[in-house]
Amino acid sequence: MPERPFYQPGASGVEGFPLVLEIFHNHPLVMLKPHWHAQVEVNFIVRGDVHYCMNDYEIALSAGEMCLFWGGLPHRMDRLSDDAIYAGAHLPLVHFFRLHLPDDIRHRLMTGATLVTGATDLSDNHSFERWNRYVRSGDPAKAEHAVKELLLRLERVRFEPYRLVPESSKGAGAGGPFDQQSSRNVGRMCDFIAENFLYDIECVNIAAAADIHPKYAMNLFKKSTGMTLNEYVSLLRLSYAQALLMHQDANVLRVAMDSGFGSLSAFNKSFRKLAGMSPSDFRKTTAVR
Repeated sequence: MPERPFYQPGASGVEGFPLVLEIFHNHPLVMLKPHWHAQVEVNFIVRGDVHYCMNDYEIALSAGEMCLFWGGLPHRMDRLSDDAIYAGAHLPLVHFFRLHLPDDIRHRLMTGATLVTGATDLSDNHSFERWNRYVRSGDPAKAEHAVKELLLRLERVRFEPYRLVPESSKGAGAGGPFDQQSSRNVGRMCDFIAENFLYDIECVNIAAAADIHPKYAMNLFKKSTGMTLNEYVSLLRLSYAQALLMHQDANVLRVAMDSGFGSLSAFNKSFRKLAGMSPSDFRKTTAVR
């Protein structure tokens, strides 16, 4: 009996394109190790069953269930049934902050919770198939239409039964008011960071992109995402570096510099904090051969 294939992160995958919205509809693969990426992930289970090891809890989903979680925390699909099919998307933060969601959902997702809903129907399978075709069609108008429809579908979650796992939050308190102007400001900051995270950027540059005061920018971003501006910039750089390290001939120092880190020591410290190992050890255990 042939061995089951497994997921191999790489520069051509979600880790290598932290700013690109990706929609998929296929057979999932077992992950041998946790991975992370700088997008919010949507998974709709079309058929079969899957099991996730999230950052500090586990979750199992079966056909007809849909989940939404922040991919910036290490996570892993470690088990699945032979007939499993799933659909979904990886949403860069700029798209996530276009969503009109209750404050508690937004805050809990960004601080590590997973939203799960069983309020789905057959139209969801057809919709994800169509969105997948549209995004891959090469037609910008179709791609934008798919994004708008997907965001509207996710907003519908607030009108139907859902649960947040775990039930209680271990993180900071609930986020504050998040009006449309705040959402636009966070979106502008995310846009600027997306275009410049590989360069040396400061809070004052990010705040200027949203035309707001630096101190207000820092407080708004922290309250909205659970991360500081520096932590988000670092996450994008680490996601990018993770993909580069997958190559067998990757040089850690070169990866650190190419990923926007000013020094090898800063890169090692940030990488170890997120991955639980050094960049060198990560490269040895995951490099494509």
